[in-house]
Order: sequence, then C-alpha cells, then structure tokens
Amino acid sequence: MAERAATGWQVERGIGEDRAVLFRHGEPVAAKIDWHGGLSPGAVIDAVLVSRAAGSRRGTAMASGEELLVEGLPREASEGAPIRLEIVRAAMSEAGRGKHARARPSGEALRPAPALAELLAHDDEPVATVRRFSPDCWSDIAADASAGEIAFDGGTLVLGPTPGMTVIDIDGTLPPAKLALAAVPAVARAIRLLDLGGSIGIDFPTLASRAERKTVDEALAGALGDWPHERTAMNGFGFVQVVARQARPSLLHRARYDASAWAARFLLRQAEALTDPGAILLAAHPATLCAISPSWIEELARRTGREVRTEARPDLAIRCGLAQVVPR
Repeated sequence: MAERAATGWQVERGIGEDRAVLFRHGEPVAAKIDWHGGLSPGAVIDAVLVSRAAGSRRGTAMASGEELLVEGLPREASEGAPIRLEIVRAAMSEAGRGKHARARPSGEALRPAPALAELLAHDDEPVATVRRFSPDCWSDIAADASAGEIAFDGGTLVLGPTPGMTVIDIDGTLPPAKLALAAVPAVARAIRLLDLGGSIGIDFPTLASRAERKTVDEALAGALGDWPHERTAMNGFGFVQVVARQARPSLLHRARYDASAWAARFLLRQAEALTDPGAILLAAHPATLCAISPSWIEELARRTGREVRTEARPDLAIRCGLAQVVPR
C-alpha cells in the first residue's frame, strides 16, 4: 500500500489498464490511465495506405483492423501501398461516433507504444510502481469521472464531453464574482485529475465588470501555471476556452463513452483487492461482463490464486458490478 506522505507519480499495473496518480504531500493532484490494446501514442507500426485525396497530405490507413487518419503524407505515398506510421493520438469514442487514431509517417524502427510508467519517466516528478494506491484514492477519482460532477465550497462543476470540446459548467449560489473565483481551484484540479485535454470550454458566471473578469483570468492563469496549455481571456458571457495537447481519451471520456469497459476494469480492480478466503464471484450487468476478456479472467485468477466465477445480473446498472468472495 502506498504511503499517504508520498510525492511523485505512482503507477498501478492493473488488468486491462495502467493507472497513474500524481501525489503532492500525500494528496492526489493529477491522474492518467492507459488502456491495454489498440493503437497507442508512441507506437511505430506498419500499415497500408487506404486513401488520399489528390494533392492532399492527408489520408487514411489500416493497421490491425483499425482505421487511422494520417497527416504529413509524402508526395510519393500511393493508395494500396505499405507505409510505416507513428501513432500520435489514440482513437476516441464520442456520442454517436468516434474519432479515429491519428498517425504520421515515420522512418523509425517498429516499436510498441511505451508503457505509462515510461511516458511519465520524462516528467520532472519521480515515478514509482506500486501494488495499490492509497486507500480510496482511485475510487474517488473514478467516481468523479463517472458522475461528471464535482462539488466545491460554494458550488458544483458539471463536466460534459462533447464532439467539439469538453465543457465545464459552473453552478452555485454565491454572487457571480465570488462563485467564479471559488470555482477556479476546482476547475484546475478537475482538469488534472481527469486528464482533460483538447479543447475545454469553461462556462463561468457572467461578469459585467471588466475588472472582475480580469481578476478571474489572473486566478486561472495562476492555477494552471504549470500545466502546458493556451487560453483565451474571459469574454463578456463568462466563457473561457482552454486548449491543450490530448494524446489519449481522458478519464471523463472513458467513463462516459466506454462505460461498460470502464466498469469492467474497475470491477477487476475491486476483485484483485479482496482478501477473504474463497472463490471470487464477479456479478455484473451482461454488458460489463462482455467487456471482460477471457485473458483478463485468467490474469485475475493468476494474480489472486483463486477460482473466478461470473454471474450475469441484468438488474444491476452497468457501473454497479459486485466483486465478492464466495465458498469454493
């Protein structure tokens, strides 16, 4: 079990995913997940160029049964020809559709995507692999991602991923200027803990005074000072747009648009933590159980040294699976 006083990144190598939490003085301040499988950023792969418009440097390719968007195509690249690519952004699910993974031509040797711990090793923070995070740490983060709502003193953040951007709406009973300032630390914390990126729209209360808007802008700049991004000034309607690099889906996107797969991984994590003697029973909605591959069941049995059973429970919500110990 990780110590509460820890500072730096801690990485759990779970079943179906790696999880990472950045602690400062024992408190979680940022989080990331990396789901196993699929085409992940940093991998160099061989693919086949499927299409490109005449004169365009963009096209589509296929690799491992997955369609990719390719940018920066050389002039000589032709449809139907093999092409080596580096993945720069993973595929992302969205409401009613999905974004394909994005890639660019590469002359490097084939390589798998780096593990999450390897990526974080390039950060300025120390990185340690642990068996388990501090008690309830990941459960709290996962609950915020699943709910899409985060309370703060004086109000609530309501977070909604959309095809165009992730929107953070601020609601509360404080006077508008006080509510906006009170929301700033919560917004900055939510962005890091849910690993938000891409285009983020923050809908603050409308502030009529230019001086009040400037005060909130300065507070937000300070709160996001060590997080790489670009940002607009607050407009007259209280709206601020933040843009940051996004290489993989955020926790919010995973929980919202890959709900059964998200629930399946969380259920396995709960099962791995069971300590009482006996077999493990995974009781969950059929969609959640369908998201658990046979190899994950085998891995859970190997890690725990127990028999693993499953029970389909259509009466349970997708996110309300139960991992429990039963007699052998």
